[in-house]
Amino acid sequence: MPEITTPYATGTPCWVDLMAKDQQAALDFYQDLLAWQGQAGPAEFGGYAVCELNGKAVAGIGPAMAPEGMPEPPTVWTSYLASADAQATQDAIVAAGGTVLVPAMDVGNLGRMLVASDPQSAVFGVWQPGEFFGARVVNEPGALTWNELHTSDVEGATAFYREAFGIEIEPMEGADAYWQMSVGGRPVGGVTLLANDPPGTPAHWLTYFAVDDVDSTVDALVKRGGTVLAPPFDMMAGRMTVVADPQGAPFAMIKPNQM
Repeated sequence: MPEITTPYATGTPCWVDLMAKDQQAALDFYQDLLAWQGQAGPAEFGGYAVCELNGKAVAGIGPAMAPEGMPEPPTVWTSYLASADAQATQDAIVAAGGTVLVPAMDVGNLGRMLVASDPQSAVFGVWQPGEFFGARVVNEPGALTWNELHTSDVEGATAFYREAFGIEIEPMEGADAYWQMSVGGRPVGGVTLLANDPPGTPAHWLTYFAVDDVDSTVDALVKRGGTVLAPPFDMMAGRMTVVADPQGAPFAMIKPNQM
């Protein structure tokens, strides 16, 4: 199992979470689909659930909450980028033209977090580790395996993520109109054009979970009330699909050619 035992390098996607209108329904859905184990957490953390795969933290699911008088936030998976200093990263995000949506704050002894958007309005989180540094298992069926930015301005995204996180974005060898995010020379994510999404789709980060059989997992998802947004297809990295859970949160599933 590809287990992570040390904190992630700054700029590396280190965690994903979902704020669901019906937290228990989401916990049940992902338990059935991806074999996660999780339950609502303590009230001091808003009931946030850290889901596990074979006893290792893999993703978070919390209850969607909005300030009084404000609309409920959309049900989406949020990608978190690692930082050694959340406040310094927040300052860098602002200096690079991003917008802070939730300022840096402590999460008990677990770490510090913030939520921001890049200049094209793609929302992401930032996590500074304390006792918790993020996903403990990746690149395993049922676990996070890729994070992908969908943007209308690759040049602008390249400048922003380099200035804010030190991430490099360069064309991926052998891929047409696809870019690779790297941290310290190591691939950590991808970038694709928003023009490939349905008209009206805003800039966003897409979470990929690995599965051992895309087609059968899609069948299971549909039976549990999920929606197929892009039917299974083969591409250079493996066989993948884009789907949404019963509450509308989009995500991708892939069986990589090498895992």
